[in-house]
Amino acid sequence: MKEEKIKEILLQQNEDFKKIFMEHQQCEQALSELWAKSFLSEEDKLREKQLKKKKLKLKDEMYRMIIQFERQTEDHE
Repeated sequence: MKEEKIKEILLQQNEDFKKIFMEHQQCEQALSELWAKSFLSEEDKLREKQLKKKKLKLKDEMYRMIIQFERQTEDHE
């Protein structure tokens, strides 16, 4: 099964995945808002770094859940 399809299924059926996905989207939005500024203060740069780390951690967690789902469905085939 393709990763996008698994993601759709998990978004519908798994509240933890949905929560992580929404948090990831919020990080992405916050980063977009930061990047829209013409100048980043030192505080903005620190916030950007924190958001990037958090976003990556969330992405890794989503990927782990996708792989786990994939393995579970393979076991049941």
